[in-house]
Amino acid sequence: MSSNTWYRVDNVAKVFLASYNKRDTRSFRVSVTLNEEIEPGLLDIAVKQALTLRPQYQVVIHKGLFWHYMDHTDEEPVVTEEDDRPCPTLYGPSMNGRLHFKVSYRYNRINLEMFHALTDGNGGVEFLNLILLKYLNLAYPGKLNEVSFPSEATENDLSEDSFKQFYEKDGKFLKASRMKKAYNVRGLKLPNDQLQFFEVHMSASPLLKLAKENGATLTSYLCARLMLAIRKDMPLLQRLRPVTISMPVNLRNFYDSQTSRNFFNSVYVSHVFSKDISAKELSEECDLKLKAELTPEKIKKRMNNYEKIERLLFVRMVPLFIKNPVVALSSMIESRGVTAVISNLGRLKLPEELKPYVESYAAYCSHSKVFITCVSYEDEFVMGIASGYRNTAFLRDFISGFAKDGIDIKLYATDVAE
Repeated sequence: MSSNTWYRVDNVAKVFLASYNKRDTRSFRVSVTLNEEIEPGLLDIAVKQALTLRPQYQVVIHKGLFWHYMDHTDEEPVVTEEDDRPCPTLYGPSMNGRLHFKVSYRYNRINLEMFHALTDGNGGVEFLNLILLKYLNLAYPGKLNEVSFPSEATENDLSEDSFKQFYEKDGKFLKASRMKKAYNVRGLKLPNDQLQFFEVHMSASPLLKLAKENGATLTSYLCARLMLAIRKDMPLLQRLRPVTISMPVNLRNFYDSQTSRNFFNSVYVSHVFSKDISAKELSEECDLKLKAELTPEKIKKRMNNYEKIERLLFVRMVPLFIKNPVVALSSMIESRGVTAVISNLGRLKLPEELKPYVESYAAYCSHSKVFITCVSYEDEFVMGIASGYRNTAFLRDFISGFAKDGIDIKLYATDVAE
């Protein structure tokens, strides 16, 4: 990206820019844990080298009259020892003129935090892996020179707004089903706009076996388990309200896109606990509902519908100071239809040459309610949970359920201040 290049943000980014706040900063974290302690000086060089290959992240977000736009900056990232909560504030008045991502380290872990307007989780993982490769090349000169990682996309491919690229004009709006107000976890939010973070490690093999025994994919099985844990904590009078789980979907699985910007949509799976239901029955139900939402036809219509609204002339001509509150209100109304979010980044694969150096991955995403980000590497499955609630009973039940099923788990949690 040349120094005089700028571009408008994508449609998903517009929601993040309009709706961030102190608790839900609209940031996410992806981390990689190595088998040795990090050398900060080498990591600092590695980040700068990786950024030359992903110049679309070396930007500052500005407000225009009708839209936000990203503009190149000469500001360079500075690696620091971890000194903040996961998913910190990376956009807003306090961040004027500063990059919207940061890299930190702690012991043998590298953390990449990104404001979600820059990219999605898949783009973040790709950038983190690029940093990882540069770091290992510096730590072990000459040993990994033949390893490439992994995209051969051009700069135009990487900075492409794929929502616009794959939009197909059909003249029809997808009729959206009105989302009912979902059940919200009972109890107060944490004070001082805090989030609490939990990290759960377990073996992937027995978890996949359990999902299969329950007639579901892993994501659907986790969805059912979370719903049942929430139901156990629900007051009796609330049990006719739907428990709705939102699940982001990587659109690169449906379109030939190599963009490193946002390219995802969300689908929703709901259940009303009007009668008793087993884990197997609910897992199968969640699996059927999720698969029904993931047909190419529905994915295409949902994406086209979203882009189509943006192309309406009267929407484009509305000044940003009016658009932002409207978008923020729409986001708030939509959030009322969601109980929690589960995002599965899937099984990450590395070139064989890098595997001896890497122990595991983890990820978190900020959210005002509950956001569970899943990632697996080799046989290590990790859930990063962000919660804004004082009440942790349903999370304890959700996590301890895996131990009761005979799976060894390791649990880490951040402290919260009263």
